[in-house]
Amino acid sequence: MDKKLIADSIRIVPDFPKTGINFMDITTLLNNGKLFQEIINHLSDRYKNMQIDYIVGIESRGFLFGTPLAIALGIGFVPIRKKGKLPAETFSVDYALEYGNDTLEIHKDAFYNKKARVILVDDLLATGGTAKATSELIAKAGGKIIENLFIINLKFLNGESKLNSAVYSILDIN
Repeated sequence: MDKKLIADSIRIVPDFPKTGINFMDITTLLNNGKLFQEIINHLSDRYKNMQIDYIVGIESRGFLFGTPLAIALGIGFVPIRKKGKLPAETFSVDYALEYGNDTLEIHKDAFYNKKARVILVDDLLATGGTAKATSELIAKAGGKIIENLFIINLKFLNGESKLNSAVYSILDIN
């Protein structure tokens, strides 16, 4: 997998969503079908022998990589959503973002297997607050994170230090 091509396929939008933040826009990677397929194939090869029960994706960009990965592995997909977006009974957790606060939720019955082995997927690891909150939700619902998967890891923000399970990323930015 050509990491330079992946890096070159990500658009950086300065001062979005607020001044001082450089937004890593993955839509320019997603519209390259061959590269997107290459990434999903790579990830499928990585996880196919790890006895994973579910892929868990964080709203909303985690859905974009998590869903095709779950299909490729032939396993279930579980969404983590913002407050009020899931229709059944949920667990919720409040957390701090780089630019505000938010609440995430997971269905209480998200995992049929209460010792579910999961891969947590999101597009980007920054300070780790969202991934840490999500790991709490997964544990409440009975899952165990085998690995946290990010397309981009902003290593200089040290988000990995907040997580209690392994981290794998396609593209590390130091």
